[in-house]
Amino acid sequence: MTFHPTIVALRPQHELRWLGHFLFPGIFDGEHSFLLAPIDGGVRFIHSEQFSGILVGPLRNTLAASEVGFNAMNVALKKRAENQDAPDVRRI
Repeated sequence: MTFHPTIVALRPQHELRWLGHFLFPGIFDGEHSFLLAPIDGGVRFIHSEQFSGILVGPLRNTLAASEVGFNAMNVALKKRAENQDAPDVRRI
């Protein structure tokens, strides 16, 4: 499926969230988010997606495959972040 999402939240160094619709709202919608939360001198990365709409039930197997891809991205991001010096986020 191809989505043309709309950014619904953008708070630099804190949150990026977007909402995509298949065809039009209510058919198959996905709200994807990346949240950054400070913890004990580090950062917790929270990555989530919530789906809604009438096609969510019939596409449940496709959604499970998407979760595998999201988890792989999270593992790769963690590995990369832990194997480099952190950038000065004030310059990003």
